[in-house]
Amino acid sequence: MSKIFDRSQTGFSLIELMIVLAIIGVLAGIAVPSYTEYITKSKLTEAIGPLSDMRVKMERHFQDNRTYVGACVAGTQAPLPANTANFTFSCPVASLTGTTYKVVATGIASMDGFILSIDQANVRRTEGVGSGWTAPATDCWVRTKGGGC
Repeated sequence: MSKIFDRSQTGFSLIELMIVLAIIGVLAGIAVPSYTEYITKSKLTEAIGPLSDMRVKMERHFQDNRTYVGACVAGTQAPLPANTANFTFSCPVASLTGTTYKVVATGIASMDGFILSIDQANVRRTEGVGSGWTAPATDCWVRTKGGGC
């Protein structure tokens, strides 16, 4: 036999390499947006949990004082939740009356644009959503990119 036919094959052909790169590109095109949405949804809990807790604290404050006035400050039964890396919390002064309140979580950093609130009637509103997200059609806290609650 001659040495021409005795070559052993090593490495990958250009076609094989291009097929692998195409598969990786398709998987990345599907996985990255899904992962990004998953991360955003997990960050929403940084607002939803404290807002739910705040409602209970506000009702306790009302039961003891017969007014919501004076709540949302340190040293009371209903201090504002501590700000997180993604949300700041506030009680607009105009919303604190004898019979009404509103607590707002405003997104910062990667959650910019998200604004969630709760009031004395336990109405949970999404007042703003981030880029690429759809606001829900009803009063609720957004939980999915398509506007679902």
